[in-house]
Amino acid sequence: MRYKDNPEPGSSGPHGSGEKVMYASLRIGNSTVLVSDGECLGRPSFQGFSLSLTVASDPEARRIFKALGEGGQVRMPMAKTFFSPAFGMVTDRFGVFWMIYLAERGPE
Repeated sequence: MRYKDNPEPGSSGPHGSGEKVMYASLRIGNSTVLVSDGECLGRPSFQGFSLSLTVASDPEARRIFKALGEGGQVRMPMAKTFFSPAFGMVTDRFGVFWMIYLAERGPE
């Protein structure tokens, strides 16, 4: 839902935010992530944090890693490590740093 589509009169969000996202939900596996960009002012800066995504299979890890890397930058190629059969780090096209992780026994 964009701010301009808010059904409550006079609740259009910050000035100039009509086209910005007031509310959206994303399903990632069995989890739901809620997002909004209504308070974004200027150019976003995604610094000082990373998001880690635990996946259920090697093919899924590689698919997600490839998709996030399109237009972004691979920080560490997907590879076997001492703690995971498939682990990689990538910054997506928006500048968000991701770690994709396949647990030995799958996600818990």
